Amino acid sequence: MLLLPDSFGVTRDCGDWNNAKNLKRENMAQIFDPLSIRSITLPNRIVVSPMCEYSSIDGFANDWHLVHLGSRAVGGAGLVFTEATAVTPEGRISPEDLGIWSDAHIEFLARITHFLKSQGCVPGMQLAHAGRKGSTQKPWVGSEKLSLEEGAWVPVAPSAIAYSDKYPFPKELSKEGIRGVVEAFANAARRALDAGFRVLEIHAAHGYLIHEFYSPLSNKRTD
Repeated sequence: MLLLPDSFGVTRDCGDWNNAKNLKRENMAQIFDPLSIRSITLPNRIVVSPMCEYSSIDGFANDWHLVHLGSRAVGGAGLVFTEATAVTPEGRISPEDLGIWSDAHIEFLARITHFLKSQGCVPGMQLAHAGRKGSTQKPWVGSEKLSLEEGAWVPVAPSAIAYSDKYPFPKELSKEGIRGVVEAFANAARRALDAGFRVLEIHAAHGYLIHEFYSPLSNKRTD
C-alpha cells in the first residue's frame, strides 16, 4: 500500500459556483479519516453493510457469524453491521434468519461484539421485520413460500395482500398488533445495547414491513 503525504490530500472547489473567481479549494475527508457521529467515532469511513447469511437456527448467532463479521473487522473496516436481524420470530424472511427477539440471543451476540471491538471496529446491528415477505425459503432453495413441512408461519402486514402468488398470504395487523411490533423493535434495541452494539439501523426498505406501510400497493388501511 502506498501512503501519500498530507500535501497530496484530495481537495474540492467550494463557494460561489456562479463566479469562478470566488471559488476556493478545501480539503476533502478521505476514506481512512476518522468520522465522529454524536458519541461514536469510527476509526475510518469503511462500513460493511448488512448481508443476509441464512445461517441461524431459531435466530441464534453462531460461529459462522463470528467468523463472517469478525473477518471484516480484522480487515480494518470501521463499522460492521450484522445482517437484517428479526425483532420477532414471524418477522424473519426465512427460518434461518438472525434474530434478537429473546434475551437468550444476547450471549453469543456479545461474544461477536467483544471481538469486533478488540479489532478497533464499531459493531452495528440492523433491526428488521419482513412483514408479508416473511415465511419464505432461503434464496438457493427457491425464495418461495414455505411449506408446513419447512416450518411455515403466517406473516403479518398492513393489509391482507400477498406480495405475489409465490409468497404466503399475510394476516392484517390489528392496531394492537402494530403496537406490539413497535414494542418489539424497542425491546430489540435494548437487547442490542446489552449485547454491546453501538450503532443501530432500522430496515425500512425492500418491501419489508415498515416499507409496506408507506406503499399504497401494500397498505389499504383506512384507520
